[in-house]
Amino acid sequence: MTPPPQGSRTTDPDVIAGLSRLDRFLPVWIVLAMVVGLILGRNIDGLDDALDSVKIGSVSLPIAVGLLVMMYPVLAKVRYDETQRVTGDRRLLGASLFMNWILGPALMFALAWLLLPDLPEFRTGLIIVGLARCIAMVMIWNDLACGDREAAAVLVAINSVFQVFAFAALGWFYLQTLPGWLGLETTSADFSIWSITVSVLVFLGIPLVAGFLTRTIGEKAKGRDWYEGTFLPRLGPWALYGLLFTIVVLFALQGDAITNQPLDVVRIAIPLLAYFAITFALGMIIGKVLNLGYAKSATLAFTAAGNNFELAIAVAIGTFGVTSGQALAGVVGPLIEVPVLVGLVYVSLWARTFFAEPSFAANGADHV
Repeated sequence: MTPPPQGSRTTDPDVIAGLSRLDRFLPVWIVLAMVVGLILGRNIDGLDDALDSVKIGSVSLPIAVGLLVMMYPVLAKVRYDETQRVTGDRRLLGASLFMNWILGPALMFALAWLLLPDLPEFRTGLIIVGLARCIAMVMIWNDLACGDREAAAVLVAINSVFQVFAFAALGWFYLQTLPGWLGLETTSADFSIWSITVSVLVFLGIPLVAGFLTRTIGEKAKGRDWYEGTFLPRLGPWALYGLLFTIVVLFALQGDAITNQPLDVVRIAIPLLAYFAITFALGMIIGKVLNLGYAKSATLAFTAAGNNFELAIAVAIGTFGVTSGQALAGVVGPLIEVPVLVGLVYVSLWARTFFAEPSFAANGADHV
């Protein structure tokens, strides 16, 4: 995207116009992918058997390929050498760690139990979504809202590494330990912490290592200007292609459940809506209280509100099966997250007036 002049105030239309057509109409493409998936699922007999005929671990090969293609380009965008700038900002780092790894999972756990007490599979799927912290499309929402891109990139990198080591333990805590302490129902006995660990290592660890090596080798060979100005724009669209392909396949497999149980889909959507609204609002408020400035506050809010539904889907499929209620809850995630976070971009741009800043440029948003 082309940066506005240094020191200029970016307007809402200018920000949206700066997106490529592919990104600008992302919600449209996702809806179309859902529709195509539903049509295929209801009109092609034996689709389940065909997709499950070849697997990587417990995940069908087409879905595994789609998930890996989706994750790799986003992780190749991260500037891994700039961790020190953000880790040196203890207020931002502390607030981000608190919101992503304490508040976010706990809030989703509470909302899932409060609003889905009679739907254990969907409840478990939502808890998994709450554990999967942002590492993908949040970069787009952050750019649209004129947030601090470098801060977002570093926070995404930290979340990526943290998930590899902590996701399985947090999954065990929120699905087994905490419900037991509270006298609530735990997941079934066949729940496997190993399945989650393998899913995280494959669907996050592999693209994370690939993204790091790609940036390191690419910058050494051609320089950062070529890497970010030429290579990444060519690689970037593949994240969306992988996302759309995965959604088509998942909705094809979940077609009967979605069309035959629309009220269940609505019930899954309600806690998701509450989660996005609450975490985003708290992120902006905490940023204001900590005097982080608009750009970093927006980044804090979006990295807290956004979730890595790609990872959540992969974990749900690998652990509970491709046609499970847990997987359906993960699939509903992007259905709700994309339009809601697009709306929150406009809310964020409106809220900038409360930070009383004359320009975005001073806060690192001049590169949107």
